[in-house]
Amino acid sequence: MSAPLSKKWEHLASDQPEPQTEEQSKAHRLFREQDPAHQPRGSSTSNDKDSDDAPQVHGIVSPGSTGVMYVSQRAAANGWEPDHPEWANFGQGAPEVGNIPGASERPTVIDLAAMGTGINEYAPTTGVTALREAVANLYNETYRQGKESKYTKDNVCIVPGGRAGLTRVASVIGDVYVGYQIPEYTAYSEMLSSFRRLVPIPSALDAEDNYHMNITKLRSQIHEQGLSVVVASNPRNPTGRVVAGQDLQDLVKIAEEDGTTVVLDEFYSMYLYDSEARGGKPEGSSVSAAEFIEDVETTPVVIIDGLTKNWRLPGWRCCWVVGPRALVKALGQTGGSLDGGASHPLQVAAIPLLSPSLVAQDRLALQRHFKSKRDHVLQRLKDMGLEVHNKPNSTFYIWLDLSQLPAPLSSGLVFFEELLKEKVIVTPGAFFDLNPSHRRNMFASPCHHFIRLSYGPPLAELNRGLDGIQRLLEKASQAVKSGTDIFEVVGKDLKEHIE
Repeated sequence: MSAPLSKKWEHLASDQPEPQTEEQSKAHRLFREQDPAHQPRGSSTSNDKDSDDAPQVHGIVSPGSTGVMYVSQRAAANGWEPDHPEWANFGQGAPEVGNIPGASERPTVIDLAAMGTGINEYAPTTGVTALREAVANLYNETYRQGKESKYTKDNVCIVPGGRAGLTRVASVIGDVYVGYQIPEYTAYSEMLSSFRRLVPIPSALDAEDNYHMNITKLRSQIHEQGLSVVVASNPRNPTGRVVAGQDLQDLVKIAEEDGTTVVLDEFYSMYLYDSEARGGKPEGSSVSAAEFIEDVETTPVVIIDGLTKNWRLPGWRCCWVVGPRALVKALGQTGGSLDGGASHPLQVAAIPLLSPSLVAQDRLALQRHFKSKRDHVLQRLKDMGLEVHNKPNSTFYIWLDLSQLPAPLSSGLVFFEELLKEKVIVTPGAFFDLNPSHRRNMFASPCHHFIRLSYGPPLAELNRGLDGIQRLLEKASQAVKSGTDIFEVVGKDLKEHIE
């Protein structure tokens, strides 16, 4: 269900019909042409063999770019570079990393000498024991008070980043049907494409459900489609919605009663902005399936989290997978061949950051700071005539429906390209379609009319980006008022790719 056309911008509408195919849009052709792996495999336009533009290395096949990587590459073609003072990056899925009001001071020094000479050795592929113990203790203190079954270090595997955690988990899943719901985190698409034993089975979240996972529908899909594994981000990237309280308890029951393995990416579990998102708990609380698991050894629920988002330390690449001991053992084994493990010094440096009292302080400060930024961005968008009909109550993302604008601005990929001219980066919604092998016509994607805006950056950068969105809309308005059809000014003069 599309959003109604904004009265503020309805004068931009053209008599020309909205494009229905990728060939009609330069922005879409640029995506397909950027890499042979972006061609829709298995179709008449497939490019499974080396082309003149493909890397001529025998036996090497490009996997293509993740959505966020493609966004960065296109931004670079338009003059962007990291920390450029004139650009605003709404596209990067990272929070601001500096000090925020009420939170503990950011780490500034890592004392290698105090860690002993062994710190320069490899760490175990399951992680440093003391860090694994600290993770287990944090979960027990936060979610498992009064429960007989507790996590231990044997339930924790330390991994070098969230994608590494997902990759390790995917590598130990057998020949099964894996369910996921779109829109969803872009890296899942590459994961589901890379491990050929997995058979990805998608379904779509509904606007009528506020892009909230419907547990009743999910249970039916598991039974009807024979799903053995379900993968989801919770809170969800990109929609900013979260499964909490009774719904989360019911999701865990599906794992316990049906034997379906539930893999939950909980990287945004502290970014919660109202009582509903916190499952009725007070400000400063967080959410995790760990609260509802009866037996940590027999319940097939896998939790992935780390320092990247909740601790606002994405550059540390220090994360963890929490689950039954048998899973952790398998993850340690596959880690030896996939990634070799996380940085030894950073693992040791992370241990004091997991003190439950320190985490509680930072969690409260984080929620207040990012809620303020969310409200600011939502109000500015509303003032521009862009309503967010599904208000995010978690993460630091806004899932903005562009069908409020006339074509071609209503296309997420076109809007993205036009904003690059204003030195603003967003992420097109089609990249959250999770379309393994790129088979779907992007115009047919349920995410085609969306963009994801991140309010992770500092407020000054957010205002630069919002100013750029305002400029784009006003320039289009001025052109139309002067008698120019919008199709003559939007989606034109796009920068070519750079190598």
